[in-house]
This record gives sequence, C-alpha cells and structure tokens, in this order.
Amino acid sequence: MSADPPPAGSDPTQRFSGRADAYVRYRPHYPAGVLDVLRAEIGLTPASVIADIGSGTGISTALFLDHGNPVHAVEPNREMRAAAERLLGGRPNFHSVDGTAEATTLPDHGVDVVAAAQAFHWFKVEPTRAEFRRILRPGGWVVLMWNTRLKDPPFARAYEDLLAALEGGNARVSHEEAEQNAVGKFFAGKFQRRTLPNERTLDFAALRGGLLSASYAPLEGQPGHAPMLARLRRIFDAHQQGGRVRLDLETRLYFGRL
Repeated sequence: MSADPPPAGSDPTQRFSGRADAYVRYRPHYPAGVLDVLRAEIGLTPASVIADIGSGTGISTALFLDHGNPVHAVEPNREMRAAAERLLGGRPNFHSVDGTAEATTLPDHGVDVVAAAQAFHWFKVEPTRAEFRRILRPGGWVVLMWNTRLKDPPFARAYEDLLAALEGGNARVSHEEAEQNAVGKFFAGKFQRRTLPNERTLDFAALRGGLLSASYAPLEGQPGHAPMLARLRRIFDAHQQGGRVRLDLETRLYFGRL
C-alpha cells in the first residue's frame, strides 16, 4: 500500500497502535523478485546480516528470514513489535529490537544491509543517515522499499478518491514526495532504483482490512468509520468481478551506499 503519512505534530511511532491485526492479515507482501534484485545488485547472500528498520509486524523481515538471513527487526511500536514476535519469534535468525531509525540500539558496524520497507517516509533524514552509518559495516548497503498503488484503472481511481477524502487536511508527506526529495537527499544522489510488479486481487474483507490498516482510517467507534465503510462497499460493488477487485501495485526498490 501507499505510505500512511502523519499529520503535523503527531508521533509516527504510535500511528499504527490498534492496527496490528489488520496489518498482519491484509497488508501486501513483497514479491520474491526483490531478493533476485538484491542478490544481483548488492551481493546479498543468506549470510548477510540485515537490520530491518521500522519492521512493523514483520512482513519484510519474513522475506529476509526465508532467504536465510539473520535479521534484527527494529520497531518502536509495541503492538506492531509484539505481532512480529508472535509470528516470527520461533525462528532462530529473528531478533526483535525496541528501537527507532534514529536510535536503533544496535552495536557499531554489525550489519551488512540496512533495509526499510514502507517506513523511510517516517524517518528524520539526517539523524537516520548518521545512525545507519554507525551500524553498517564498511561497504554495507541501504535498501529502501515501498509497495505503491497504481492509480489508472477505474476501481483504483475511485479507491484513491476515498483515501484522499480520509486524509482530508492532514499535512501529508507521501511516499512519492519522499522518493522525489528525501531519498535523493539521503543518498546524496548516489543510488539505484528498480521496480517490480506486485498484483493483488481482493475480496471485500481483504479490501476492508487493508483500509483499516492505514494510519489515517478511522477505527470502529471513531467518527467517520461507518460512512467510510459504506463508501468502500459502494466502490467495491461498482467494480467487483466475481466478488473480487484487482489492485495493482508496484514494488519500488532504492539501494545505495552511504
């Protein structure tokens, strides 16, 4: 999904409290082709030690664990971190860390790759760069990754209109803006970009769950929750085929050295 940016003055580490279950069940995963790109472009091997920053419920962490990598999953939100621990805690290469991008608590020069999936837009660029330099081994890589909704088909346009209405007057810093501005600033212009298709077909329960995992969507009992779901239902009914809608994503990868 697209990034879920905070309104001005909010604490981004708490924006997903109350959403961990929906995040686990309904957020999109990343295509296996991500690993192919990273093996070819940065020399990723199963022995590479990963720091997954803003790891949330462990979606990106699981991708690296399945590849055989030791992963330090750094996540400041207690509920999200606990969800990852329930899902992945039995795997020996999984290490859950209570920390932030700006203060990971990891030791100096102990990781080969720092990854951030669907999270970099929450970070403060300058302190994050300093922290990543501190924890990376010489020659280590930073990988930034987003799942981005494509907005051309009629269903996608109607869904984006709903999301725009929900965000309302929030001071939005979207992931597209992060890509255009903060990523270039972060890498000082020295990075590479790759894109991969990541298509999904969703029934209404999955579409609803994905919406409720967004940080700006009102939860049950909050103002606007029922009208939001009613509008979502109308959009779904107008565009579904065989009880499902297609939501095309593009996985965008940015990687470079600091």
